Amino acid sequence: MKKFRKVLDGLTTSSPGGTIGSPSGGSAAGTPTATPTPKEIDIQETLVSENFQLCKTVRHGFPYQPTALAFDPVQKILAIGSRTGGVRILGRPGVDCYCQHESGAAVLQLQFLINEGALVTACADDTLHLWNLRQRRPAVLHSLKFNRERITFCHLPFQSKWLYVGTERGNTHIVNIESFILSGYVIMWNKAIELSTKTHPGPVVHLSDSPKDEGKLLIGFESGTIVQWDLRLKKADFRIYYDEAIHSVSWHHEGKQFMCSHSDGSLSMWNLRNTTKPFQVTFPHGKIQKDGRKESCKPILKVEYKTSRNSEPFFIFSGGLSYDKAGRRPTLTIMHGKAITVLEMDYPIVEFMALCETPYNNEVQEPYAVVVLLEKDLIVVDLTQSNYPVFENPYPMDIHESPVTCTAYFADCPPDIIPILYSIGVKHKKTGYSQKEWPVGGGTWTLGSHTYPEIIITGHADGSIKFWDASAITLQMLYKLKTSKAFEKPKPSEGRAADLVEDDPFAIQMVSWCPQSRIFCVVGISAHIILYRFSKYDANTQIVSLEVRLQCEAEDVISPSENENNPCFTESGSHSPQPHHQHAASPGSGTTEGNKDSNPCLKVKDRMVRVPPGYQAELVVQLLWADGEPPQQITSLDINSAYGLLAFGNCNGLAVVDYLQKTILLCMSTLDLYGGADPYQRLTRSPRRNRQSTSGLTELSDNQQSIDMDRSKSPTSVHYSTSLHNDPRILPEPVVSLRASHCSPVFYLLDNVKGPGRKLSLPTDLKTDLDHVNGHCTSPASQSCSAGKPRVPMGPEGPRLTRRGPGRPPFRKAQSAACMEISLPVSHTEGYASRRAMLHQLHGVAMYSHDEHHTTAPYCWSERAAATESRENSFSRSRSSSVSSIDRDTKEAITTLQFGESYARKSDTLPTPCLWVGTSLGVVLLIPMSIPTDHEERMEEPVTIGPSGTVLMLKGSVLRISFLDCMGALIQSPYEVWRDLNAHEDPDRMRRRKLVHISPSSSQDTCGEGHLAVVCSEKQAKVFLMPSQSCLFVHNITESSFVLRADVVTVCNSVCLACFCANGHVMTLSLPSLRPLLDVNYLPLADMRIARTFCFTHGGQALYLSSPTEIQRLAFSQEMCDNLQEMLGELFTPIETPEAQNRGFLKGFFGGNSHNFDREELFGEAAAGKGSRSLAQHIPGQAGMEGMKVAASGVVGDLARARIALDERGQRLGELEERTTLMMTSAETFSKHAHEVMLKCKDKKWYQL
Repeated sequence: MKKFRKVLDGLTTSSPGGTIGSPSGGSAAGTPTATPTPKEIDIQETLVSENFQLCKTVRHGFPYQPTALAFDPVQKILAIGSRTGGVRILGRPGVDCYCQHESGAAVLQLQFLINEGALVTACADDTLHLWNLRQRRPAVLHSLKFNRERITFCHLPFQSKWLYVGTERGNTHIVNIESFILSGYVIMWNKAIELSTKTHPGPVVHLSDSPKDEGKLLIGFESGTIVQWDLRLKKADFRIYYDEAIHSVSWHHEGKQFMCSHSDGSLSMWNLRNTTKPFQVTFPHGKIQKDGRKESCKPILKVEYKTSRNSEPFFIFSGGLSYDKAGRRPTLTIMHGKAITVLEMDYPIVEFMALCETPYNNEVQEPYAVVVLLEKDLIVVDLTQSNYPVFENPYPMDIHESPVTCTAYFADCPPDIIPILYSIGVKHKKTGYSQKEWPVGGGTWTLGSHTYPEIIITGHADGSIKFWDASAITLQMLYKLKTSKAFEKPKPSEGRAADLVEDDPFAIQMVSWCPQSRIFCVVGISAHIILYRFSKYDANTQIVSLEVRLQCEAEDVISPSENENNPCFTESGSHSPQPHHQHAASPGSGTTEGNKDSNPCLKVKDRMVRVPPGYQAELVVQLLWADGEPPQQITSLDINSAYGLLAFGNCNGLAVVDYLQKTILLCMSTLDLYGGADPYQRLTRSPRRNRQSTSGLTELSDNQQSIDMDRSKSPTSVHYSTSLHNDPRILPEPVVSLRASHCSPVFYLLDNVKGPGRKLSLPTDLKTDLDHVNGHCTSPASQSCSAGKPRVPMGPEGPRLTRRGPGRPPFRKAQSAACMEISLPVSHTEGYASRRAMLHQLHGVAMYSHDEHHTTAPYCWSERAAATESRENSFSRSRSSSVSSIDRDTKEAITTLQFGESYARKSDTLPTPCLWVGTSLGVVLLIPMSIPTDHEERMEEPVTIGPSGTVLMLKGSVLRISFLDCMGALIQSPYEVWRDLNAHEDPDRMRRRKLVHISPSSSQDTCGEGHLAVVCSEKQAKVFLMPSQSCLFVHNITESSFVLRADVVTVCNSVCLACFCANGHVMTLSLPSLRPLLDVNYLPLADMRIARTFCFTHGGQALYLSSPTEIQRLAFSQEMCDNLQEMLGELFTPIETPEAQNRGFLKGFFGGNSHNFDREELFGEAAAGKGSRSLAQHIPGQAGMEGMKVAASGVVGDLARARIALDERGQRLGELEERTTLMMTSAETFSKHAHEVMLKCKDKKWYQL
């Protein structure tokens, strides 16, 4: 605990790592104030570094790029392997575990040690791993690395400790599972086949022991050769040579016959009595053509032959369709008797597996379900019903139903919000599922004591919004909202909508949600905003549409004399809510090029529509085309239900909307917001002066050959290039650094512009999210970085610069540079002398920021230039050299917005409603508002807004603004209590607004008036005291990188500033002193997808999209990490292995001597010797066996399992004692009866019997 007492004498101090007396942290002019303030601030900070620890908690969603599948029929848990080396283990809802191989190699095959609590994984790097599942966090116990041979197939017989491993060379090795040591017993391929065979049989594709005799091993080779190997006699019983390649083999449970699937789409049935030829060959989907030949069919990749006691056997296989049926979807075929059922799948089948009642392969299988692993889905088919319905999947496997474009995370929500969302969402669930219980029901999970309501919101490319219940580290979908229903369906042949956005016109960019008032706001890619209200009743409504032209240019500003002192356009006519379509006047909108330039991208439904219960659209705000240009993307958003206001901004300016009166209050360029307080002293001249009149945007040229490089601009600020991206001296593309209010840092742009008819397709992988893989740019739109040398078209005059004009962005289909530029590590050791050099190498563009030194000489990329490029780490240099550059580009993006009760001017004595505006140049502006307090007046009287001239400055683009009271507690924004406007009872009472205002001075009588403002940019954080605007603390967060996400969150009943940097570091800073508390290099390489979706929430938690289909949640609170063990589910539960069925005397006598087979005697070191050390290398687990036993799951878990085991042992002993007593009683009774019979018959003659 640290106690701070600070006398505010006008001097700024810094926490460790901060700068003292920075000119950016003072008054409106950027210099510190010297007026002494007699107030004292007394804040006790309770957070210390011991309160923080970073750990992953749980991963939700479908495993990305799955490769393998396994099921434990006794424990009833499912394992899925992926191409990235991940393993997901699933049980009953709540039992969900993610494991990751350190090597990252793809998982080829999974094998459970059935009912043993262990899992064997075979990876593409030819390594076997043994995972211990008897702990909540599985860990590797052993690894075995094959050096000279590649693993192709593995088989582990039930209740055996010897693993058969087939290789690419055709050999079969045997591994002891307990010690993970290779046995000396090897089945060489040349011994398995006949010596007369001249060709290699190919890799081993199948291994299985005979159900009739465990001492017989069936080996299938890819070429079509099948060998049954006698393990005792070390010779082949029989060999089968088939013409077609083999993909899989499946036994009949009696062990007398087996079935093979082949590459020609056929199934062959073999009987062990006659192996010279198959006794049956079928082409399930091959028809006989007119010429008598069979249709050519696709390979059958896998077949399973399962028997049933009361019906015909099941033949289940994937593939085998004829080639001539183009466009057919992947299929799973179920043959049961004479019935053939073909199930079409939405995605290619990766693997499938029939779930059976028994784990023994020599018993009737009785299949009851089929698990089908698809490329992007997991389904389970019910085999017990003739129509084969699917089970309803309890896991959140459909996060990626449409690509995720943004995320939001809300902890400690109102307790009533989750039940009401679920009650409405459940009405729209699909039907037709199987009525039986989900078959994967293993493991145990309890709710735990440290749970509170949590909600995750995901926005998607198709315009849909999903609300998820994330309480207690689970995930369950509550409610789905389709934003596209507010618009008419765009027709490809007409309208500007098709010109701008063709594939995904409704894609979600950011969301803002007030859980208390249930007001929900969505920003879409077509520069539109939709405001939703929640209602439990359906209604007939007409959506109000407002249109805003926010395409401002500095010289076109029209300042009517009557409104010079009121720049917020608050004349009475503009507040009338009656127009259905309202077009706001804005700077630069005095002239238009025709009606086509005043159209929005989408058309709102202009009729009465019936809306179901749930979120109902009330207002749509759209930006308009202007001067032949599409509207710029919205970069920031905030909504306040108590004020009834909505604010948004982009690279052109700011707009404020009164959604109660359905009017536009403010529409102003960013430069005009300063008034006379512009710290850069920019000239209000139009950028059009330097533009030449040409027919196309891409043909515009620039006569200015020298570009001022000394422009102090944020690396994520919106800046429009004055040349195409193939010139090394260009300025950055339009990018934006979005606030932590759950705004996705995605800025989709257009490329290869040929005129007004541009098209934008949302990159959804987010289509192709892997454009930059391993630091290499593969996107067609970014080919200029292929060799690290820009392609500069040379002419007789030298390098020719082309331009679009400062007010016209080089439209490009890409993500924001804040995301793109972190595809490589920001490190001097990687050969990049600076972030600018790294970005230039990546994208063929040069990025500029405050912390980099720029020269006016032409800059040409080379490795030598990168190695010698100098950096300037101090921000205290004069900014006058940047003025000319800023004059050339007056665009300044609005990057964050925050409503709240604050002090707009130093002279204010009482807090008033204010809008805090953060820009891409590191400037914070305060805009006071006058809002009527009476309900009737609020609905009729106008809200007045006027910039105050207050300017605060930071280094880098502003990301987040929050408020603390003088006791250090977080001040929540005022909100309106939710009311259902469609409720039928007492409409007058429901229409009355109930507001909750949390004043900065409500709980600080001893501290006096005022509050603290925490402002974080991508480079530094500052704490200001309001209303004096004195900078109390400043901390430079990073020098070599930049912050992507920042938020003020509550942890352990206190508050801190949490930051996520582009170099992968997660940091927390104390408040208000900004002391570093946590700095963890969480990710070695920051990923573009992570940058878009990373978000913090209260309680010390965060999440991000770890893959296009998975959400990774993490905790950075020590308390949360300590409670995690209790919250996770148990994968292994002690269950008695089912007993094998009594085979009977005759079956046991004639059915073989499988029970007499002793693998230990055959494969052990005494009989077979040691395996070759050069063939495979044993690698112990992370801390050896002892370490893993210690880390198993803690003393409590061990004691609990021991107690359960003892109880079960006692129960079994009791049952045994009871059976023994019954047997003794039965024996005594039999003896008594026998004695009576003997006495009765002893005196009789034999003929009297």
